[in-house]
Amino acid sequence: MIFEAASPHEVAMIRNATALGLAFALSLLSGCGSTSDSSPPRANGGAAHGGAASAGSSAGGSAGLGSGGASGGSLSGGGSAGQLNSAGANSAGNPGTAGSSGNGSAGASGAGSAGAAGAGGAGTAGAGSAGAAGSSSSGDIVGKITVGYQGWFNAPADGSGINPPWWHWTADRNTPSPTNSGIKSWPDVSELTKTYATGFANLGNGSPAKLYSDWDAQTVDMQIKWMQDTGIDTIALQRFGDYRGTGEARNVVAGHVRDSAQAHGRKFYIMYDISGWDSFQADLKSDWTDHIIGELHLTDSPAYAKQNGKPVICIWGLGYTGHPGTTDTTLDVINYFKGKGLYVIGGLGNDWRTANGNQWSKAGFLSVFDALDAISPWMVGVIGDNAGSDSNRTKYNEGDVAYLHGKGKHYQPCVMPGDLQAKQRHHGDFMWHQFYNMIQIGSDGIYISMYDEYNEGNQIAKTAATSASIPAGSSFVTLDEDGTKCSSDYYLRLTADGGKMLRKQIPLTATRPTSPM
Repeated sequence: MIFEAASPHEVAMIRNATALGLAFALSLLSGCGSTSDSSPPRANGGAAHGGAASAGSSAGGSAGLGSGGASGGSLSGGGSAGQLNSAGANSAGNPGTAGSSGNGSAGASGAGSAGAAGAGGAGTAGAGSAGAAGSSSSGDIVGKITVGYQGWFNAPADGSGINPPWWHWTADRNTPSPTNSGIKSWPDVSELTKTYATGFANLGNGSPAKLYSDWDAQTVDMQIKWMQDTGIDTIALQRFGDYRGTGEARNVVAGHVRDSAQAHGRKFYIMYDISGWDSFQADLKSDWTDHIIGELHLTDSPAYAKQNGKPVICIWGLGYTGHPGTTDTTLDVINYFKGKGLYVIGGLGNDWRTANGNQWSKAGFLSVFDALDAISPWMVGVIGDNAGSDSNRTKYNEGDVAYLHGKGKHYQPCVMPGDLQAKQRHHGDFMWHQFYNMIQIGSDGIYISMYDEYNEGNQIAKTAATSASIPAGSSFVTLDEDGTKCSSDYYLRLTADGGKMLRKQIPLTATRPTSPM
């Protein structure tokens, strides 16, 4: 269900209120029956935001990104407002807006559970019928846009020592050319300082056709700067079973991501992909201990993502048909990381909740999935147009949200731009339709699949906009394929606007607000 946050006029009325007066004002708003969406605007400049839960559940205020300002949590359906976190304003900022939900678990019939306390404040129990669990906005998953970041491209003489060197640019890792290519889309590399010659003809504009390597720190830094420029919050760094030893490619790139996330104010977390990883049960544990913690110290970084106060990890492919893992081995891995104090997301098949083993997910895993803190169902290959998004929403997504919120869990569905080569994008309308559907049903966060997936053509990172930016004579499809001119950063900007709608910084709308140019 979608609700409205306090209006600018209401905020202005309480701007100079004392802490007590602010709490009272927000309590009045709640008591009048006003409710709030689970994803409020992110407060800046010394303001913090509190939260509102759905009917019957409660919420505590949660600290915002700035310092000094705060608003108390509020309850709909008869609950009272949570106490203030701290003073309502300081000289640098204004009071935050109510609207993010708290950490309360599902309320039992007749009474909602108390929400988790905000910084210096406490939620109060709300009377009413059973309500969905509140979702903390004090973390880097809920109310945030997360992008899947592969970071898996290499090139000759980049220092990685990979041989053959063109890792992921071609299937055989030999030189990319018109007869040997592993990508569907051509990246815009015009802002990168180090690139590598290929076997393709010059671009349409006469420039050499070059590609990049993620081994180069400047390349990763520029891609993360693009995230900062467009307001993308969180990076899910993909990690597979190969090249993850000390000094090897995946570890070097992980260090780059850590450093650049710190430099550009982004958050990141590790997302394991267990595709083909038969020994994942043992390997994920040792990799986490030996490399993520012992070698790279990633979770010590102030940029490492947290949710509900816990470091985040995602494991993609759990319970997937054709992927390794039994119910016992999968549950063992989930519980291992939860035992380490982590917030565990499962990247699952689209039918994870209703699986009979005939589509994406294996049967019999639902009790295992119940151990997860959040679930992110995979959409690539599932939908390809607006009608498919609508159908999947009705058949799967709406039930997913109800199921997870009833158990106090979070829902982070995929939104994707569409396969450019298959001409699914419709100059952004397909992606925006997904944003609208997933936000309207009450998703807690959004996972973008993917950031730099030039292999599958589902990337949002800067991409060749016209024929002037692809190798002459090649078959790569450009962003203007349907006759609508789009800038190379269009899907970054579109994603940023989706994040604004998720956080209630712009109204919920089925009409795409982002200009292609």
